[in-house]
Amino acid sequence: MAEGIINFSDWEKLDFRVGEILGVENIEGADKLYKLTVDLGEEIGKRIVCAGIKKNYSKEELKGKKVIIFTNLSPRKLKGIESQGMVLAAVNNDESKIILLSPEEDIEIGSKVR
Repeated sequence: MAEGIINFSDWEKLDFRVGEILGVENIEGADKLYKLTVDLGEEIGKRIVCAGIKKNYSKEELKGKKVIIFTNLSPRKLKGIESQGMVLAAVNNDESKIILLSPEEDIEIGSKVR
């Protein structure tokens, strides 16, 4: 049985959306983090999201990539930058491999993940 089982009503509170990475910046003093500017469509707009994916992705690989963003996560300051969501990724046990989750086919930014 999986750890931390939640009720369906709790799942319904989570808001995951398709976003497109518009910009990628280094963060001073951060070996793992990028500052991402993500467009989440008309309803939500653009957000800043910090992501610890620097060792697995180059800036060029990320720019223009569609990813899944956890949009209603409480903001958190990382290295002085307010991260306004979380990019979802699959991570192996020793965290040596990180793969961003993205739509299988092209879909509009801002689309909900259910």
